[in-house]
Amino acid sequence: MPGPATRKILEREWEVFHRPEFERLAKISVSHLYNLRRTTTYRRRCLVMGKTTPTGVAIGERRRPAPEGRPGYIRIDTVHQPERDGIKSVYHINAVDEVTQWEVLGCVAKISEHYLVPVVKAMLQQFPFRIRGFHSDNGSEFVNGVVAELLEKLRVEFTKSRPRRSNDNALAETKNGAVVRKNIGYQWLPPSHAGAIDAFYQKWFNPYLNYHRPCGFATVKTDAKGKEKKVYDVYVTPFERLKSLPQAQRFLKRGVNFRALNRLARAESDTQFARQMQTAKQDLLRLCAQAGAGSPVPLQTTAEGQPVLPAASFSTASPAMPRAASWTWWQEWNGVLFAWPRCTYRNGST
Repeated sequence: MPGPATRKILEREWEVFHRPEFERLAKISVSHLYNLRRTTTYRRRCLVMGKTTPTGVAIGERRRPAPEGRPGYIRIDTVHQPERDGIKSVYHINAVDEVTQWEVLGCVAKISEHYLVPVVKAMLQQFPFRIRGFHSDNGSEFVNGVVAELLEKLRVEFTKSRPRRSNDNALAETKNGAVVRKNIGYQWLPPSHAGAIDAFYQKWFNPYLNYHRPCGFATVKTDAKGKEKKVYDVYVTPFERLKSLPQAQRFLKRGVNFRALNRLARAESDTQFARQMQTAKQDLLRLCAQAGAGSPVPLQTTAEGQPVLPAASFSTASPAMPRAASWTWWQEWNGVLFAWPRCTYRNGST
């Protein structure tokens, strides 16, 4: 209780209720009350302090997965694009198999069960082999009842990282930098385009990673003194690594065979598919950049259903700034047409 309120109670005990034991205490100063509260005697008798008791979450098991050479034990993590003017960007979901490094990416507009669970379910379906383990960090986006129920239906064991064990999810963290950041970058991406980004991952980026991009696999070598050293001397694609496993066919899902997977891998060469993937990526990023060039404006439509574009133009003296804008690009979102400004620069680029 605050010092002034305590002093008022002491005054009332003497002046209102006429209790003689409070005659001297009614004249005590507020500062002296605070001095008394800082004494060791007061703290020992009146102040009860205890350590914070951690609350355990009974979802998932805190341990490192043990695949024992079997594919299907995936590591999963989220990657957040930087914000812009306080507006959140999209979230990338990165899932990597520990044995084959088979990688599947997804994209959501927000980290919540409503957005995350359908994307995670679709990502698990993109793996050609049966999922046996699901390992994440301790974030609530994965450690929750909805994800645990989904994994229980699929009969997948759920593990999570241990405290002070940074290597428990190191593979996913490595892929976040080597794959997501190097290919997608750090630019702001509008959350309204999370569906388009996820479609790009499914059609172009995930097949490129698994059929056309070699990964390094370590070989453990022991020297004369018994010291072990990992040497990355094997570089193959995740698909080739999967085929090289002993009795690899038995790991595949029902209805999936290597003949069909071989056709996907051999349809185009690595560089041909990479060029097509890069073209699709540039178109996607250009679309996201146009969407982020200005604020959306709801459009009116004519009787024939054609959008009525508002007039908009501006100019600046700086050659680095856009000198004109026209409402030449629009999109439909939740049944409403929105227009976005397309900026024209002095060099003619848009």
